[in-house]
This record gives sequence, C-alpha cells and structure tokens, in this order.
Amino acid sequence: MNNLRIGMIGLDTSHVSIFTKLLHDATHPYHVTGGRVVAAYPGGSPDFPLSFNRVAGYTVELREQYGVRIADSLEEVAEECDAIMLESADGRVHLEQFRAIAKYGKPVFVDKPLALTTSEAKEIALIADVNGVPIMSSSSLRYADALSAELGREAAASISGAEAFGPLHIQATQSHYFWYGIHAAEMLYAILGPGCEEVTVETTVEFELIKGRWRDGRIGTVRGNLNGNDEFGAHIHRRDETVYFQVGSAPKPFYASLLEQVIRFLQTKKPAVEISETVEIIRFLEAAEESRASGLSVKL
Repeated sequence: MNNLRIGMIGLDTSHVSIFTKLLHDATHPYHVTGGRVVAAYPGGSPDFPLSFNRVAGYTVELREQYGVRIADSLEEVAEECDAIMLESADGRVHLEQFRAIAKYGKPVFVDKPLALTTSEAKEIALIADVNGVPIMSSSSLRYADALSAELGREAAASISGAEAFGPLHIQATQSHYFWYGIHAAEMLYAILGPGCEEVTVETTVEFELIKGRWRDGRIGTVRGNLNGNDEFGAHIHRRDETVYFQVGSAPKPFYASLLEQVIRFLQTKKPAVEISETVEIIRFLEAAEESRASGLSVKL
C-alpha cells in the first residue's frame, strides 16, 4: 500500500517521538513501513505536569528532526491527513478531541487510555459509529513479542486463567488505575479476551490486586506493584501447564509491535482490537476503582 499521510494530535508523550522515529528512520532495526507523520497539533494540558512540561520539546523534535508541519488546530491535521494518531497523554481530553475530528471520517488510533470513564468511552464509540470512523485503542504491552509468541503457540481456548503484573505508577489527574494499571489490564484481556463480569480489589502498601471473574468461570488478576518492581509480565494457566514470561525478555521493543498493528489498522480500517473490548477494559478499571473505594465486589 502507499504510504499514509499520518497526523498526530497531542505532542506531550514520548510515544510521539518513538513512533515518528520508527516510521521515518529506514535505518532503524525495527523500522515500520506504511506511513509518515506529515502534520501535528501540539495540544497539552496545563494542569498536568507530565503533559505541559513535555509538549514544547516534542513539538520542536517533530518539526526540526522529521520535517513535520505543526498545525494551528486539530481540524487542520484531520483535513490534511489520511489517518490520525491521537496521542494526547491526558485521557481526560480524548473525548473532546475525538469529537472535533470525527466528522472527517478518517481512521483514528487513540493511544491509551481511550478515556478515564466508561461513559466517555461509550460516547467515543458512539461518535465513531455515527460518523463511520474506524477506531482502535490499545496499550503497547498487549503486543509485546513475548506475549504474542505465547498466545500464538496454542489455541486460546486452552487458557483457564492468568495473572498479569506490572508497575502501578499513579498520576493524580488520571484517576487511579488508568495511567499505568491499564498496561497490565490490556495484557490480561489479550490473554483472556472480553467477558469479565465482576471485579474485586485488595490493597497493601506494596501492591494492589485486581481480581476479575469471567462469565465462563475463569479468574484473571492484575497485580500492580507500588514500590521497586518495574517489570511487566504474566503467568498464563493452561489445562496442562502454566507458562511465565516477562515482557522485557524479547529484543524487539513493544512499541514497534504496536505500531505495526496501528499502521495495518490505519491502512485496512480493520482494528486489531474491537472498540467494544476497549470499552470493557475501561469499565474493568473503573469498577476496580469502585471496589478499591468501597471494599466490595463490583459488577461490570
């Protein structure tokens, strides 16, 4: 397929630098073909330090190192490009930004998290449906090579449960589990698929444990480490064995694996993850926050 003209919205995360380098640098060992970033809108959230402290630097990098035109509005980006990567680090602004560009009908990848509430996630999905906008959202950890290799080794039907784990860094403006908890949650859903019906949370000073019960009786958990352990990984339980893996065990960066999926989606307009599953993941994390606050199990 011809190279897509890609627009980026929200230049306040390291993802914009990583993705643009992978797309533009043909000498990179994990170069991804199929598109180039041609226009971008900086965005940025003034009340979120990890947004406003980074947006200027990434804007300069994209303009000066990669020749990306910096637009004055989201609408300019959407009008000029074939496809859009909505990269804003602040999940609170995704609904507003998506609403502004949906009328152009271009395929849109929304970086994690899709939204910080189920109601906003559902509204994004509805706007996409009404405007005929192909949409996909995902964490990069879902496509880590170690996880993909294990899931490709044997039919998913043989999986009886899983425990995913990872660091639980928390940002005050991004609710409790949505900043980093979503990574391990995405891994869990990649393993078990949708269908969780109830969530219960237990907490200690060292970690927080989200336990999900699926409709078919399987149990999946997310362990968020609060101190010292920044490794991502999982145990996958099958009927005849349990397999353990760490995300960092494969040489290929998971950002490259995600970007390959994103470019394929932007070209074909067929998402690797259905928006209904992503909405369920948002509800899973929202229900976990409710359980954490109440000490009770919460139905999805």
